[in-house]
Amino acid sequence: MSVREGPPALRIGELSRRVGVSGHVLRAWESRYGLLRPARSAGGYRLYAEADASRVRQMQDQLARGLSAAEAARAVLGEATTPGPDPLPVVSELSGALRRALDAFDEAAAQAVLDRLMSGLSLTTVLRDVVLPYLAELGDRWERGTASIAQEHFASNVIRGWLAGLARGWGHGHGPRAVLACPPGERHDLGLMAFGIVLNRTGWQIVYLGADTPVAELTRAADARQPDLVVVAATRAEAFEPHSAALAALARTVPLILAGAGATPALGAAIGARLPDGDPVTVAEQIQWPR
Repeated sequence: MSVREGPPALRIGELSRRVGVSGHVLRAWESRYGLLRPARSAGGYRLYAEADASRVRQMQDQLARGLSAAEAARAVLGEATTPGPDPLPVVSELSGALRRALDAFDEAAAQAVLDRLMSGLSLTTVLRDVVLPYLAELGDRWERGTASIAQEHFASNVIRGWLAGLARGWGHGHGPRAVLACPPGERHDLGLMAFGIVLNRTGWQIVYLGADTPVAELTRAADARQPDLVVVAATRAEAFEPHSAALAALARTVPLILAGAGATPALGAAIGARLPDGDPVTVAEQIQWPR
C-alpha cells in the first residue's frame, strides 16, 4: 500500500494503539533490535513516523511465520534469516477452537482463543484468516439451519465486543477521515467494523455510524465531519436500492465506496460509487491516503 510519509508525529501510546502492540513491547523492540527510529520533540518526547508503524506490522507478520523476535527483527531490517514454519496449521487449529467455544456458548474459552491468536499472529491475519471466515461460515450455517439463532446471536455479540476493544480510540489522530455506515435495514456490520479497525491502523480517523443508519443522518454526519471517504456496506442490494438517489447525491460531494455482497457493479455505476475488490481487510490495507 502506498502511504504518504510525513514527519514523526506519533507518541508511543498512539503508535501502540494503531499497531495493536503494547508500549512495553514496542520499547523492547526499539532498544533490543533497533526496529523503531524515533525523533525527539522539543519537549524531549519520542515521536514515531509511519515508517516505524510499517516496520512493526512487518515484525508481526514475521512472528506469525514462527520466527523468534530476534530473527523477525533481522528480517524486517533486511538482514538474512531462515524461513520459519507455515502459520496455516496454527490458524486452522485455533479457528476450530474458536468455533467450538462459540458454538458451546463458552465466552471465556472464546476470549482465550482470541488472545492466543493475537499473541502469535498479526491483527490482519487474525481478522482476514480467522474472524471474517468464521462469521461467513456462521451465516451459512444459520441459513442452512445447522446453527441456531441463539448461537448466531451469542457469537456475534462476543466478536462485536472483541472488535469494539480493538476499535477504541479510532476516531483520534491526524490522518484522513472516513465515515462508515450500513444503510437502513442492514444490521450486519461486523465486517465493516473489521474494515474500520484495519483502516485506522494505516492512519485514518474513523467516524463509525454502524448498522441501520438513515441515509439522511449519514449525509448530515458527512456534512459535519467533512470526511475524505464514506463507506456504506450491506449484505443485500435491496438495502441500497431505495436510497440510490440520496447516495448518488452524497457521491457527488465526497468519494463513496459501496461494500458488501449487496454492492453490485450496476448499482455502483448508477450511484457513482466505487466498489472494492477483495475482503474488508485487504481493501482497507490498499486504500491510499488522499493527496
